[in-house]
Amino acid sequence: MNHGNPYQQGLDRNAANYVPLTPVSFLARAAEVYPDRVAVIHGDWRLNWREVYARARALASSLARRGIGAGDTVAVMASNTPHMVEAHFAVPMIGAVLNALNTRLDADALAFMLEHGGAKILLTDREFSGVITAALEKLATRPVVIDIDDPLAHGGELIGEMDYEAFLAQGDPAFDWPGPADEWDAIALSYTSGTTGDPKGVVTHHRGAYLNAVGNSVTWAMPHFPVYLWTLPMFHCNGWCFPWTIALMAGTHVCLRRVEARAILDAIREHGVTHYCGAPIVHRMLIDAPAEWRAGIDHQVRGLVAAAAPPASMIEGMARMGFDITHVYGLTEVYGPASVCAKHPEWEVLPLDVQAERNSRQGVRYPLQEGMDVFDPDTLLPVPRDGVTMGEIFFRGNITMKGYLKNPEATRKAFEGGWYHTGDLAVIDPEGYVKIKDRSKDIIISGGENISSIEVEDVLYRHPAVSDVAVVARPDEKWGETPCAFVALRDGASASEEELIAFCRERMARYKAPRSVIFGPLPKTSTGKIQKNVLRERFREG
Repeated sequence: MNHGNPYQQGLDRNAANYVPLTPVSFLARAAEVYPDRVAVIHGDWRLNWREVYARARALASSLARRGIGAGDTVAVMASNTPHMVEAHFAVPMIGAVLNALNTRLDADALAFMLEHGGAKILLTDREFSGVITAALEKLATRPVVIDIDDPLAHGGELIGEMDYEAFLAQGDPAFDWPGPADEWDAIALSYTSGTTGDPKGVVTHHRGAYLNAVGNSVTWAMPHFPVYLWTLPMFHCNGWCFPWTIALMAGTHVCLRRVEARAILDAIREHGVTHYCGAPIVHRMLIDAPAEWRAGIDHQVRGLVAAAAPPASMIEGMARMGFDITHVYGLTEVYGPASVCAKHPEWEVLPLDVQAERNSRQGVRYPLQEGMDVFDPDTLLPVPRDGVTMGEIFFRGNITMKGYLKNPEATRKAFEGGWYHTGDLAVIDPEGYVKIKDRSKDIIISGGENISSIEVEDVLYRHPAVSDVAVVARPDEKWGETPCAFVALRDGASASEEELIAFCRERMARYKAPRSVIFGPLPKTSTGKIQKNVLRERFREG
């Protein structure tokens, strides 16, 4: 006779054996175990972990006294400063949702996000007072505004009812924060930088943020006490969850308001920076920097690169500088990085250019992400692992968003078939490593042949005169469309259209090479991504 599962009888969850996962717990532990270690460096300002915890609790307490609680949105418009670090802990302490705003956006976009997200309180750095003032004027209901009066800010005015330090002073630094009632509760709201229509609000949860923060440290084999430089904006996917990862490892946040090659290299040298993250453009800045700026950096520096698929030439260039670069891939919808080009020790004996080629793949799933594969988007069946057959990248697991705020139809489409659809086209090789070939909208179909714009760009980036490049489809009466390369040259460099086309034809199938090259600066989004839609529009305009 079956009396039921004995492991389900009298063995229930209780306060002793179950606590909802939240990355806020990492801060509490860092303050308990390593209270006197330097947690944050910002100019001449130093905070240890005890002080960061007390300040975050005071901020959480002050927010709670204003009636902020579970499900309420707190927006932050700030650079990579200690205030931004503290907000990543204080807001979720009380079950509220952190909406870190992109500091590069215009007033219309910011007004949409504040309205759509329903922000009740806005913490804003005075440097951005101009655009925030314009955004607030467009709102029917304005949030309470608190100024961040950072002494390192450039210009701006105080526009709020009080400043951040006064707001903290109203709170209790020993505040007994409740944490989330459920680890599935929302922790953050992040808006996608869509190229058409309004941006979508990506909702992430405490469980996913906790797991991805742990996944970052495991994936990168990050030791205790890393010194982490903030080149990646904390507003971007919550800094890929690294505000929480650095607390987990009791490391040091080195803040940086402006991403400039000289400032980055000076910080690495002065503070002994061991880790940083950034888009390909950040790494390109370091490669192009004068050699004397890099003088004196003789310790191991590790970087993560993501965003657009990085050219192998960039990874090779960083390796020649002595920096150890790991390629990760992801989207806002999967908390930033959710896959990694996991390195094998056996690759270290390969020639540097071969290593760079292998390390430029988007790779395999993060250890704490349950699934990543390349499927035929119509049948949802896996494509052959031949490195040739193209499909779409799909994710599933705990490191995947709850969905899009107030957009059930977009959420339904994103999760159709029980997987998250990325829209990125890729192949998967016999080793199980994914390699992006294009966004679905960026593939070029010429004479019936599919041409990956990224593949052509990767070749062009190897030309010594090329700084930036984007390849898009150009309408063609005979072929339907052909590849056209928009190219920005390095300062002082020169190259002709014929030279670049010939360069490509020597290194890839002739039909894949661009048929035309247009020189000039490339339009970019607020997060530094090249706007291919703007380039394509030039052809539609005639």
